[in-house]
Amino acid sequence: MRVTLDAPTCRNAQVPTMWAEMERLATTLPPEIRVVVLTGEGPAFSAGLDRGMLTPGGVDGEPDLLGLTADGPEALADLIETFQHGFTAWRECPALVVAAVQGPAIGAGFQLALAADLRIVATDVRFAMAEVTLGLVPDLGGTHALTSLVGPSRALELCLTGRSIDAHEAVATGIASLAVEPDQLDATVDDLVAAVLGAPENTMREMLGLFRGIESRTAAEQQRTERGAQARILCAMTAAMRGRTRPGA
Repeated sequence: MRVTLDAPTCRNAQVPTMWAEMERLATTLPPEIRVVVLTGEGPAFSAGLDRGMLTPGGVDGEPDLLGLTADGPEALADLIETFQHGFTAWRECPALVVAAVQGPAIGAGFQLALAADLRIVATDVRFAMAEVTLGLVPDLGGTHALTSLVGPSRALELCLTGRSIDAHEAVATGIASLAVEPDQLDATVDDLVAAVLGAPENTMREMLGLFRGIESRTAAEQQRTERGAQARILCAMTAAMRGRTRPGA
């Protein structure tokens, strides 16, 4: 399944209604969907938040962020929590989520890519946690995801400076798994998806469970997670073998 940001004329800038739709998609995936690919139409993955959201009156059909500041920080924080669900939902869905990222992935665009389990990037990728350039902080789950990949010191530096990360640095720091030429991105992602779908479904889903949340587990907790997963796989495998060899089968 592909989920494509499809507003190329504005470099796939994001708005809250888009985040609500992403949450809906992530939380209503059909059970047969094993892999989701997040992409952006056109030369940019996403330029981040639509800047119109930060102007008086905001964007038609979207929450008036500046107007809502009159309700105080707690009410605004509650609203932002609903925005965050469009990102965290991908980390909680049962499918493997792969971000295929080309060109700019700025601010909310970077945070959406970080919400995926894996990132395959084009050599023209440009990641940046650029909220600081607007006097803001990242608030869509990106700080935790980035820190788990690159460590707190580098994550802080990236968020404080808003500087760009190219494909080489993205791979070297573990933000991306692989960088390929732009014209090879789709084929490379298709090959990855094919390899994942070639594995037994229960193994793939157990593997996903092993690695999601691994940064918050102790070594002993991870070992317990591993042995539980392996035991379930072996029991299912044995049950299937018995089903194939039962008398009269």
